[in-house]
Amino acid sequence: MAIRAEWIAVDWGTSNLRAFAMRGETVLAEATSDHGMSRLEKPEFGPALMALIGDWLGEGVTDVVACGMVGARQGWAEAPYSAVPSAPLAGNAVLVGGTDARVRVFIVPGLKQEKPADVMRGEETQVAGFLAKNPNWDGVICLPGTHTKWVHVSADEVVSFRTFMTGEMFALLSKASVLQHSVGEGWDEAAFEDGLSTTLSRPESIGAELFGIRANDLLNATPAAAGRARLSGLLLGAELAAARPYWLGQNIAVIGDAKLSEIYAKALKTQGGFVSVANCQEMTIAGLAAARNLLG
Repeated sequence: MAIRAEWIAVDWGTSNLRAFAMRGETVLAEATSDHGMSRLEKPEFGPALMALIGDWLGEGVTDVVACGMVGARQGWAEAPYSAVPSAPLAGNAVLVGGTDARVRVFIVPGLKQEKPADVMRGEETQVAGFLAKNPNWDGVICLPGTHTKWVHVSADEVVSFRTFMTGEMFALLSKASVLQHSVGEGWDEAAFEDGLSTTLSRPESIGAELFGIRANDLLNATPAAAGRARLSGLLLGAELAAARPYWLGQNIAVIGDAKLSEIYAKALKTQGGFVSVANCQEMTIAGLAAARNLLG
């Protein structure tokens, strides 16, 4: 039996495109491709989307609500940032012109912070989804990933946020620095916890501690799994130390990849944090549903 979507939710990031055939807030089907923003020129966005969702379209016009890097300056159509403090979906969604006649495509805008300068695009939708499912929730939402966000939420508004390049630094250091020779696959929990506690208490030591991973490998033949875990712990400890004004004494929700979210949640709990974990895909879909409800 053919699936006919009432509307379509789209999470369009730098690397991947994910689409969900929706009826109300129920997912009927989903599809994924590697046609992320970084792989497409502007004329290619429409065909990439239609190749993924075409079978879900019936008679009439179907609304498509998208978030993520598809709305960046280099994406399909720029959806200008809304300034905080504001509701996570404060800005008007941008209607993309020149699309296939069977769809209306709307892109959710991101958020910006003037001082200190910061931006987010895509995460605001997850925040909106979390708040839709947790009314009157105040606290801090952590969204771990390549560029981890710490978002202070109060009275259903994003008050402020900060971005940490922890995930990108891990990738660069483990693949493109001298540490690539000492960091491999696998995991060593003790090495992670030691690295975490080291930079949580002394974040200024991170430069020396990072080189210590290489030195220990050369002098003591430290296993590559321990090197990987210690690198992760050192970087996360430095991030948590810098983000302490956000999370200390707050309700904390972590929204991200399940494995990475668990690492953050466990680390925060060791510091006495009150932590819950939410599924990032569910929050994205809930946020896109909330954005759809705001459409004119």
